[in-house]
Amino acid sequence: MSSIKVECVIKEKNEVGESPVWEEKDSSLLYVDITGQKVSRWSSLTKQIESIGTEKLVGCVVPRQAGGYVIAEGTRFAFVDWEKRSITAVAEVNEKPNTRFNDGKVDPAGRFFAGTMCMDMKPDVVDAALYNLQPDHSVVRHFDQVHLSNGLDWSLDHRVFYYIDSLAFMVEAFDYDIQTGGLSNRRTVYKMEKDEGIPDGMCIDTEGKLWVACFNGGRVLRIDPQTGKRLQTVKLPAERITSCCFGGKDYSDLYITSAYIGMDAEALAKQPEAGCTFKVTGLGVKGIPPYSYTG
Repeated sequence: MSSIKVECVIKEKNEVGESPVWEEKDSSLLYVDITGQKVSRWSSLTKQIESIGTEKLVGCVVPRQAGGYVIAEGTRFAFVDWEKRSITAVAEVNEKPNTRFNDGKVDPAGRFFAGTMCMDMKPDVVDAALYNLQPDHSVVRHFDQVHLSNGLDWSLDHRVFYYIDSLAFMVEAFDYDIQTGGLSNRRTVYKMEKDEGIPDGMCIDTEGKLWVACFNGGRVLRIDPQTGKRLQTVKLPAERITSCCFGGKDYSDLYITSAYIGMDAEALAKQPEAGCTFKVTGLGVKGIPPYSYTG
């Protein structure tokens, strides 16, 4: 077993770092700061960060096949032209007041899935929903009654969609129809244990196991969705862990984002790396390259 090493690689702190995506072509990590309202790219080669400000709270960013990126911000999907530093609205969703887009990811067929969340995060408020932006720019609403839409990914054979509604404290699965993007047969694959925190962002490895970031849990869990068992826990030097993705050479490094929002001076003094982005090496597993939006 190789020894696992955790290091803070992006020291510039994000109030709510989220949605990390590895970009192989220039060995960089793409991510957002939700409340800081910006999309950033960090080069692993030069260690430089470039950012673009967004108009609204930005939940996530994904690569676009035609170039540039797509973001889900506020209650809309928008294209980002990185060269021109411009953001163009694509589609608006009809959301209830006080909701906004949160996490999202592109499916293996090139559709951009993203869900919304209720801003006040009361356990009894389920006004949010899961959507996807089709390649023709139309929007599909999959289901509602969501508290806080979060991590999502697809099984290696593309037949299962994994999903987290954070305040339900579990990872769920649906049968997935790659032809239509349709979801059915909803079920629970993992229930969070008491000390594990709130399930947040998520990614999958080449063995089909899920990696789940634990907000207020200071860790990332590796879960077997077949058996519902936790296989591994990686502890981080920050409590508010938000999301993760594989990247680096052969996708063998795990990049993990974090947040410092809502922490007081005492908590920040104890966790000087809160809000930083970490790289975990030596896990002995690899991830898969991200999909790009085809519209």
